[in-house]
Amino acid sequence: MATSAGSGTRATILVVDDTPESLRFLTATLEHAGMTVLIAVDGLAALELLEHVTPDLVLMDAVMPGLDGFKTTRRIKSDSRFHHLPVIFMTGLTETEHVVHGLEAGGVDYVHKPIVVDELLARVSVHLANARVAQGSQLALDTAGRPSFAIDDAGAIIWLTPLATTMIERLFPGWAPRDGRLPEQLAATVRQLQQPDIPAGAQASLKIGESAVECTFLRQSSADQWLFRLTERREGDAERLLAERHGLTSREAEVLVWISRGKQNREISEILHISPRTVNKHLEQVFEKMGVENRASATAIAVSTLSQ
Repeated sequence: MATSAGSGTRATILVVDDTPESLRFLTATLEHAGMTVLIAVDGLAALELLEHVTPDLVLMDAVMPGLDGFKTTRRIKSDSRFHHLPVIFMTGLTETEHVVHGLEAGGVDYVHKPIVVDELLARVSVHLANARVAQGSQLALDTAGRPSFAIDDAGAIIWLTPLATTMIERLFPGWAPRDGRLPEQLAATVRQLQQPDIPAGAQASLKIGESAVECTFLRQSSADQWLFRLTERREGDAERLLAERHGLTSREAEVLVWISRGKQNREISEILHISPRTVNKHLEQVFEKMGVENRASATAIAVSTLSQ
């Protein structure tokens, strides 16, 4: 099983292709290799999805109607948020100028169609490893203005941002950073996210008084450094935010909240006291309103929305 190099987490791959057969093949191949797959059926859909979530790597079909892969990649690379996002072109074009065109647009590599599975996975693994190295230090800078922290494999604190320190001191009276470890209740929640194959964006929460504290796993930036972000919420905040941001009904927002927390349809039906079939109908409406094609895409957008 292939995983993100050095991360210990499932890599998230955005596949942009207008051919249903290619999308099915690539989704099955990448998911079998242990990766999470987001899909976009054209360049504009890819750009919209990137407004909500940043994948670890993009597989871009070069030739698509409308906004082709070359133009889409130029648009992506013109945004400073995606300078380090690797884009691998998929093309049946073999002429040298097309390969050069793809690299000039901002691609890091290309694979020829029909896709050879072993070659594709090897190239994806190499570029994921390179991207992780480039993004590691940037991620630490990005978290500086948020309640974030890093711990090692054993749970010892490596660093805390000032906002994280203030939040933890307020929620857990008597705790101080000099303790060197998180308060036990928080530490137990964090340990749920220090498991093999936990994807970036996974969350666990605990109840403290009237507040719910959500801990979001950001990334394992090295073999012994786990990065997390804290968010304090009150009852119903998540549902109200998702409903407002994505035009959902209250029930659709409730379903999406539980989807974002990793629950399956049967579990959600028990939590909300509705049938699994009704859950699925609500999900169909969620997908349509959010303009996404699958559960993974909706989850990624929801997690991104709730973490802002």
